Amino acid sequence: MSFDVTQVQKLINHELTQLELSNQPPELYEPIRYMFTIGGKRMRPILTLLGCYLFSEDYKTALDPALAVEVFHNFTLLHDDIMDDAPLRRGKPTVYSKWNSNIAILSGDVMFVKAYDLLIRMKAELAYKVIPLFNQCAKEVCEGQQFDMNFENIDHISIEEYINMIRLKTAVLLGLSLKIGALTGGAKDDEANLLNDFGVNIGIGFQLKDDLLDVFGDKEKFGKKVGGDIIANKKTFLLITALEKSKGKDLEKLQSWITKKDFDPGKKVEEITNIYNKYHIKEDTEKAINEYFGKAFDSLENLKIKPEKKQYLISFTRNLIDREQ
Repeated sequence: MSFDVTQVQKLINHELTQLELSNQPPELYEPIRYMFTIGGKRMRPILTLLGCYLFSEDYKTALDPALAVEVFHNFTLLHDDIMDDAPLRRGKPTVYSKWNSNIAILSGDVMFVKAYDLLIRMKAELAYKVIPLFNQCAKEVCEGQQFDMNFENIDHISIEEYINMIRLKTAVLLGLSLKIGALTGGAKDDEANLLNDFGVNIGIGFQLKDDLLDVFGDKEKFGKKVGGDIIANKKTFLLITALEKSKGKDLEKLQSWITKKDFDPGKKVEEITNIYNKYHIKEDTEKAINEYFGKAFDSLENLKIKPEKKQYLISFTRNLIDREQ
């Protein structure tokens, strides 16, 4: 059996729409169904099924935990949108803006419970191993979100602090997705741990690429407004690096733009991007992206599995590296 990412994505989308959910009260369950219809890359459940496929031809045995990580991920998005006051998600109204914050909180809570419903369908000995890993990961995702919110009110953030934040908020769930899939497919602990390391490093690289595309991406391909992070003063790898590297009047100008309450968004994006260009921030970010993807491939190099199966994971990762949206 081969692993067709497009077909696997369709399978996941279908299964998400078929999840057993109650109908009453409709205000609680309609937002959950809505979240599963507004799209998404389904990167995490694909990685879970792919992690299983590396060790077992029957990757569908990992379908329940794959759905669990995607349900959990969407639960975090429901709550994140409230905290970020974000009106849109994937180009569609967020749940809290379409309904209200209280409904979004409760619907998210049900999704969190549903994730466990899916996990406990696994074989007992496997669930006994996986659920503590899932609990640890869920805790770390919350820690990452809190660090991200803390950073909004802290003037100086180091690169190390930022990398740790995105490791927790984004990357650990990618690592867990692969690890759960591998364990479901019969991998040994050391093999599953190598895949976890692989997933964490591609997760960090993925987020750094997101930071880069927000400033230097093609707005027609990126799918959202380019420069949004600059307008929002979001402490990304690019901004933190620019604050560390820029000097004199450039540093003053950068700090001035960050503190301004009333400004022309287009001019702000243009002037800060000019500073990024002057200090080669794009190149620094690309170097960091390549470093983390390189670490991921080092982990994969140590994994003793069939080369043709390994190639599926390599191709999937290459698409993340080369993506423009």
